[in-house]
Amino acid sequence: MELTPHTLPRDGFNLHYWTGGQTDAPLVVFTHGATIDHHEWDATLPLVGAHFRILTWDVRAHGLSRPAPFSLVQAENDLLTLLDTLQTDQAIFVGHSMGGNLHQELVFHHPERVRAMAFLDCTWNFQKLTALEQFGLSLAEPIFRLYSYKALVDQSLAATAISPESQDLLRQSMGSLTKAEFIQIMMATSVCLHAEPGYQINKPLLLMVGDQDKTGNIRQAMPRWAAQEPDCRLVVIPNARHAPNLDNPSVFHQTLLDFLLTQKER
Repeated sequence: MELTPHTLPRDGFNLHYWTGGQTDAPLVVFTHGATIDHHEWDATLPLVGAHFRILTWDVRAHGLSRPAPFSLVQAENDLLTLLDTLQTDQAIFVGHSMGGNLHQELVFHHPERVRAMAFLDCTWNFQKLTALEQFGLSLAEPIFRLYSYKALVDQSLAATAISPESQDLLRQSMGSLTKAEFIQIMMATSVCLHAEPGYQINKPLLLMVGDQDKTGNIRQAMPRWAAQEPDCRLVVIPNARHAPNLDNPSVFHQTLLDFLLTQKER
């Protein structure tokens, strides 16, 4: 599927985004994970674009949208500006990892902009962390700084995808960052966690997680999150780590398309 490239001037850099698909259909927004870029959706966009209008982008400080300052608050404002630029009041959001964290903040602050949401291997922003989880999070930055940049990238790739082909795809974007950028993105993403007892997104939700994902507490948190929401389906994707869209694309695509087409009919 042919995508049309665009740039949006922001605070000292250009935000890069792409549009395509069916212009008269609902908009589906794809947001990538931390330290990678929009190319993780290359195999997915043609399938979804056959039925929907598509927006994908390089979040600030990632891909072509760098160098740039990064925080989830800034990225949320960028996403709202993109929706306004496309004159879209409401969209369906698909987010992987950090992309899902960003989408949770968007729906928390602006629920009127959200029609439905799909989350791929993303922790739950509104959970209460255990003391052990909080302690582990406090150690993350000093541990990151002990590693060489090559070791950081290699370990991230091994945790994210199983196949060498998938790791090679992700290495192109991860490897374009500096060590300082890598650590800053990872730490800025972690501050999105804020306990909101009783809070429900209260939109149609699809939660997907790889059966072998050992990233943070995602594999444990997603079932708790699914139990909290009234209109939510949790799918564990087999033979997949942190990026099931790359490790097991056939199951991921079928699961996602079934969900999206159901939302289109509502």
